Order: sequence, then C-alpha cells, then structure tokens
Amino acid sequence: MGHRQRDCHRRLFRPLPCALLVAFALLPAPAASANDGPGVSVQVAQLLEEVSKATATYERGLQASVAERARVDQLQWQLADRRREVRRTHDKLGAVARAQYRSGGNLAPTLELMFASDPEELLRGQRIYARATATVNRLLEEAREAEHLTSVAEEKAREAWYRLDARTAELARIKRGIETKLDAARWSLQAQADRSAASGRCPGSVPLPQTDFPEGSAWVTPVQRYTLSAGFDSAGTRWANRHTGQDFAVGIGSPVRSIGAGRVVSVSCGGGFGMQIVVQHNDGWYSQYAHLASVTVDQGDRVRTGQWLGQAGTTGNSTGPHLHFEVRLTPDFGSAVDPVSWLRNRGVWL
Repeated sequence: MGHRQRDCHRRLFRPLPCALLVAFALLPAPAASANDGPGVSVQVAQLLEEVSKATATYERGLQASVAERARVDQLQWQLADRRREVRRTHDKLGAVARAQYRSGGNLAPTLELMFASDPEELLRGQRIYARATATVNRLLEEAREAEHLTSVAEEKAREAWYRLDARTAELARIKRGIETKLDAARWSLQAQADRSAASGRCPGSVPLPQTDFPEGSAWVTPVQRYTLSAGFDSAGTRWANRHTGQDFAVGIGSPVRSIGAGRVVSVSCGGGFGMQIVVQHNDGWYSQYAHLASVTVDQGDRVRTGQWLGQAGTTGNSTGPHLHFEVRLTPDFGSAVDPVSWLRNRGVWL
C-alpha cells in the first residue's frame, strides 16, 4: 500500500478527503503542452527583452517623426514669411514703377536735365533713383530665391516625415506582434507553474541569461519596473490576519531578483504562497519571494545582489500577477518586518 493510501486509512474520520486524495494519486499526469518545460521560461525572458528593445526603437521612431513634423511646421511658417516678403518687395517695385510712369518715363528726366538750374543736383537725384530701382529688383530676386529654397526644404521635410510616420506605424505593428507572442507564452508559463504548485513539486531551476547586474549597490529592489499594490500590515479578505509583505504588481515572467547577496535556503511550491524562494543574506536577515511562475536557482545556491531568482507569476493564493515580497528575522512565516522601511534604511526607496 502506498504512502497516501496508508495515511488515508489512518484517518478514517475523514473518509471523503482521503478518497479524493487516493483518486487524485491514481490520475494520469496532465498532457504536456508544446510550450511546457524549461523552454517556455527562456522564451518569456527572450520575448520580454524583444518587447523592451522594440518599444525603445518605436519610441525613438515616434520622437523622430514628431520632430520632423515640427520641422515641417516651422518651414511652413518660414515659407509663409518668405511669400509675404516677396509681396512686400513687389509692392515696393510697383511704387517705383508708378513714380517713374508719373515722371514721364525716360524722357522726363532728360528734359529736366536740359532746363534744370542745377544739373549736377538733378543728376545726383537720377543716380539715387536708378540705385533705388536696382536695389528693389535685387531684393525681389533674393526674396524669390529664398522662397524657392524654403519651398524645397519644406517639401523634403514633408517627405521625410511621411517616411518616418510609415516606419513608426510598421514598428508599432512589429511591437504588437511580439506582445501577442509574449502574452501567449506568459500564460503557458503560468499554466505550467500552476500544475507544479498544485502537485507541491517544483519543476527545478531554469537558468536564464542575465547581463544587467547592478553595480555599486549592496541592496536593490526585488523587481525593476513595477507598481506597488498591497502594503505591509494592510487588511484584506484574502489574509487571515494582516498582510505580511509588500506586493509589486508586475507581469507574468518579469524577472525577480535578490535584493542582496546571500544564499538560497529554500525553494518550495504549493500552499498560499505558491512557488516561493527564501534567501538568507550575509547580515543574517531573510527575504522571501512568492507567487512565482518559475525559479532560476536551487536551494543552497549563492546569489549576488540583483541576481535573478525566478520569474513573477500568480501561483498560490493570488488574484493576479504580482510578486509578494517579505523581509524576515527568520526563514519562517510570521517573522516579517515592514520591507519598505527596511529597504529605505539601506538606501533603497520604493
């Protein structure tokens, strides 16, 4: 007789739970999904990296498109100014032409010169008149040239903006495609984690490639990008007494990292905390990371500050993807202190 069957026979006062336990033990294991196994953890990590890169590229493209549109707007204003300048120069030239017409054209200055009492003064006036006409013509030519150059620049800027706009739309489409793949991989990872948590057997560590270790910090936050949710000692219907840690709302598969250097003292599955890890730090304090979807370390491993311990999830008593984080005096439940104050005292602000 197996261990579960013997245990049930010793507990005859609870026949129904024992019968269910025996039946569960005899059930075949769930069929493995194509995405199950270590590959799905790695796939989620890779897709998260791809989404991050795609988002950064998209945002750069969007900024470039906005900047080019602003340049188009600026050139349009300049072009309007150039055209107003051409109209003003045209008006000046028209005034000169009208004055020349009223004076009789080229004949009137000749007659004036013949009968003038002071021919030299008259010649000086005519030279000034000729220079004014030439100046207005030059200004008109310069204004037309400026209008042409501005028009060409505006057209090129508009074409560049259209190209950038199309590229940004393409980047957005690529980003959405990666996010769709990531979403499917995340829930595949979570389904795998739920089966492990239900059986109480952790699937084993899955090493993930990590290159971004924090430099110069003894302590860090347990996740990098997050929204704080339930805090320490807060009340809630899902807790028997008060909340014993700080929750970080993050997506499934988000890397969870050790807040400081130390040693992994336990990796476990099942129960209210689901898949969880406890680390003993070099100063004797302990930290706990719960509701995980995968683990990347094994019991007894030494870890450095910022090293990935696993991936966030929603195993155990959880209403949605998040990390439940505790700082403890001992490795056991019930010895937690306020992790926000504890981290703040070590220079880490949440």
